[in-house]
Amino acid sequence: MSGFARSHAVDRLERLVDTVEEERMPVPVREVWAFGDVALGLDPVERLDIYLTKDILMRDDSANGGDPDATFGVDGVGKSVRADWAADHPEYLRANANGHAAPEKCLAAHLLGDSGQEEPIHLEVCNAPFEDNVTQRLRGATMREDYTQLLDPRGVCLWAEGTRSDEAFRKLRESELALPALSSALEMLGMDAEAAADAAGELHAWREEQEGVTVRGDVV
Repeated sequence: MSGFARSHAVDRLERLVDTVEEERMPVPVREVWAFGDVALGLDPVERLDIYLTKDILMRDDSANGGDPDATFGVDGVGKSVRADWAADHPEYLRANANGHAAPEKCLAAHLLGDSGQEEPIHLEVCNAPFEDNVTQRLRGATMREDYTQLLDPRGVCLWAEGTRSDEAFRKLRESELALPALSSALEMLGMDAEAAADAAGELHAWREEQEGVTVRGDVV
């Protein structure tokens, strides 16, 4: 797919927030943000960038304790993802390269579905709030000189702690958000102009190479 019509992109975001609100997730979700092209008012939206803030599962709150001893084919059920969620949604259970349940991949499978794997969507999943992770990732990317690891700071919060922002959705639909170019946004975060321009170019190039659904998990 070459992208989303703007109205379709916002519809897709609304369906995702509906799912977070109405269905049990593999881990608790605290925030849903949209960032990048859709926040800039572009039409079409070449890639739909979504950020989820989740909890690290310190204690499984599955009903009746779940059944972490059940055979799921991957390790970590009842530890990194809820056991009752895995029992109800085995088709969405995903593992990392070490065979351990991967919350970010499980969230992507549940929220986007197998039928959506060709959609041009990038999903960022982290335990830290969006605004905190923007600065954290900027520091890390600058230290490593790898600006593909940057998190685009131009975002809008759609849902937080159970509350949906109807105003944010309205502004997305009507392209009312006034946000700067990426290089300017990075300068506002403290980068000098030359470095910000280089970083923006590197991140844009990385995005253009991505196809279909991409998922990045991050722990701060």
